[in-house]
Amino acid sequence: MEEMYLLKHPGVKKKILAGGTGPLPHFPPGTKLVFHFQTLLDNFERTVVDDSRLAGRPAEIFVGKMFKLEVWETLLTSMRVGEVAEFWCDAVHTGLYPIVSKGMRLIAQGKDPLEGQRHMCGMGNLFHYHSTGFPELDELMRTPQPLIFIMELLQVGDPMSYHRESWMMEKDEKLSTVPLLHARGNALVKQRQYREAASQYKEAVLLLKTVQSREMPGDVDYISLGRMIVPLELNYCQCMLELQEYYEVIEHADELLDKHKDCVKGYYKRAKAHAAVWNEKEARRDFNMVVHLDTTLASLVQRELRALSERIKEKYWQEKDAYWNKLDAKGEKEEKVLEEEKEKEVGEDEGDKTEGKDWQQMLRLVMLLQEQGNILVKENRFQEASSKFKEALDYVDFLKNKVHQGDEDWESLEKVRLPLTLNLSQCLLELQHYQQVVQLNDKLLESHEGHFKALYQRARAHAALCNEEEARQDWAAVEKLDPQFKSLVRQELKKLGENLRSRHAHQNKTYWDATREKWGSGKEVADEIDRSCKDRVDEEAESDNENTAGNDKVSVDNDSSSAAVIA
Repeated sequence: MEEMYLLKHPGVKKKILAGGTGPLPHFPPGTKLVFHFQTLLDNFERTVVDDSRLAGRPAEIFVGKMFKLEVWETLLTSMRVGEVAEFWCDAVHTGLYPIVSKGMRLIAQGKDPLEGQRHMCGMGNLFHYHSTGFPELDELMRTPQPLIFIMELLQVGDPMSYHRESWMMEKDEKLSTVPLLHARGNALVKQRQYREAASQYKEAVLLLKTVQSREMPGDVDYISLGRMIVPLELNYCQCMLELQEYYEVIEHADELLDKHKDCVKGYYKRAKAHAAVWNEKEARRDFNMVVHLDTTLASLVQRELRALSERIKEKYWQEKDAYWNKLDAKGEKEEKVLEEEKEKEVGEDEGDKTEGKDWQQMLRLVMLLQEQGNILVKENRFQEASSKFKEALDYVDFLKNKVHQGDEDWESLEKVRLPLTLNLSQCLLELQHYQQVVQLNDKLLESHEGHFKALYQRARAHAALCNEEEARQDWAAVEKLDPQFKSLVRQELKKLGENLRSRHAHQNKTYWDATREKWGSGKEVADEIDRSCKDRVDEEAESDNENTAGNDKVSVDNDSSSAAVIA
């Protein structure tokens, strides 16, 4: 076996070290070749670069599948099963060997050979990072040279005897495989084997996406392949729903709906997944989209929304009961800790820790009450909503009493208290408890002076109570804070005037009675006129650069004088 055999391939020499068995195999495209190899340098020491036996596993390539080191396919297809041969290859065939060797070494270490690479060819990645990470391979990159490969062909597989990966299939083969996978998945669904069915649908989707990636976006074939993907994705999402893999459903539905915004089933399945993980806002949005796209599903969506509301209520009461039990237990423990703190300072850290834990629980309970109140407001159940907001405010006030005013914790609790107070005020407005609205916002404006929503709600309450002066002052403040509300303020003032006239008519009061009640008797009106005129003369004698507050006062005095003259 010492004789050298030249292959009909320039730059390659072969020497058979051990003969194989049987005739030379047939190697159709897709044939799997399993082999061991040893790579040597063409020097006096015949330095070993790689040895697959040391890695503990043989190498594999597939005929006709564009292996990076093309010469290996030529070498192996010249061998019989069991044959051991030595090949000398010129540098023209071994230039990419460092890339192949690096990938095989990373695989042997259990790492991803493509990790960290950019989207470019292998040589491009090497030039970008300047190194393979292995000094001997870097040397081969710098100085390409002939290499010696000692190979042993272990197995030649029939292309149809094993599961073919998608990258091994041609386009027509992939397209013909998709219907088979679809039918297989449907059969598994009928047997309630949802995980196995999902794998079939997912494999079919991957095949179609691989084919679609080679088409031009917007072309007929590209759009047709996209439509073929839709039912497979929906079936996959249904399997994931059955397996309670809700976030997987949301992820796939998001991707599907980005490309197919009119897919009713996609919105429905995503809504079901959102509802299952308590994403109420997102679930309601998707259910509404289902009705918008297909009105025949309105009754189904209504049932789903009612079921969602019931589940949220049930969850709320369960969590509330659990937190109340914890709070009761922790309350007793807190009292004991406070007594121990008075006697000794050793238990101070433990007491603070327990108190902090109770704080977190009570704040979570406040958030739950606020969320439940918001849900009840959407359902126009204002009486029940107001009770939730009141309960939440009681907890916030309790916590505020335990800290010093002006502290960071006190400021944070005040920020929590503000929206709760405004929500409660809105509920009381709807319930026509106007006096309570006024009192609530009076207290709120003491700590949040000039707050727009508080002024707006108090103005509405004063107007409903026919407190004309107070309502006008609040409406003026609202208009000053946001001039865009000028038209709304004018409408509200007009409505206030109509309400006052209706009220006076109901009380059988004439215009003169109402004016006298507002401004007083004739003598008092005359005195008011004198004072107003005197003030006006004094103001006109002053400088032309009078301030805004002075102008407002003159305007008010003028109005008063006019009313007095009419009286």
